[in-house]
Amino acid sequence: MPKKKTGQRKKAEKQKERQREIRLAHLERNVADRPCNLLMECDQCKRKQKNRAFCYFCQAVQRLPVCAHCGKQKCMKSSDCLVRHPGTHVTGMAMVGAVCDFCEAWVCHGRKCLQSHACTCPLQDAICQECNRDVWDHGGRVFQCSFCTNFLCEDDQFEHQASCQVIESDSNKCGSCNKLGQYSCLRCKMCYCEDHVRRKGIKYNKGVDIPCPKCGHNTKETVNLAMSVRKYEYGRQGLDHDDEEGDDSYNYYGAGYASYPTGGKYDEDDNDDDDESDTDTGEDDQDQDQEK
Repeated sequence: MPKKKTGQRKKAEKQKERQREIRLAHLERNVADRPCNLLMECDQCKRKQKNRAFCYFCQAVQRLPVCAHCGKQKCMKSSDCLVRHPGTHVTGMAMVGAVCDFCEAWVCHGRKCLQSHACTCPLQDAICQECNRDVWDHGGRVFQCSFCTNFLCEDDQFEHQASCQVIESDSNKCGSCNKLGQYSCLRCKMCYCEDHVRRKGIKYNKGVDIPCPKCGHNTKETVNLAMSVRKYEYGRQGLDHDDEEGDDSYNYYGAGYASYPTGGKYDEDDNDDDDESDTDTGEDDQDQDQEK
């Protein structure tokens, strides 16, 4: 039998786990709270935007830049600085040391910031899920969806999160069998039952979210989400109309006037021809009556 853990060993293991959580705490911070994604107001054009080295609209340089890694505006007396300034506190361009290629923000001349920011920048793969724009293509801040954790720009964040809880199937059943899906993956938009969400030969910790067997994203229980299924739009507006001509033609279930040569649209010329033919036949009938 294994030896029973002593109180001192239990205390040491708890302290080790706590130190590990402290070291990884900066990786679990929200993207909106990172210094490289702070809200900045330009000194020249007074427009609000993401923290940048140069203004996105007027290309002006900020008077008091903010470090993208540590978030400071003033460099104090420190031995970590690569540019020595003994006895003085520096601000502005005297504090900066580089520009990040990913987040387009200033990095101070501290050794730790210059060595570690480029490798740990949270906006390395910050491409919007909706419009496919990166940091250099829009001036707003970058956010993450609270459901699928994909990057979103400031223009599409509310629209995406309002329609994110949708399953790409006709029901909430498991994608591998016909059972009810108890777990849902909000990234690949699929449901899994208790049997197919777990992989064979893998041990799962109790109390931890089970990763998706397809994409590896953490799954959530379907009962705790407001999930909706894929829907189909029926009716006269089920198909797209021709917006160039600007007519509001009726199209019941997409096949209302499909037999017409005009492509499902009502033609006024055909109606005029029918009216003329009706009047011609009416005059002929009157002539025949008079002859009799």
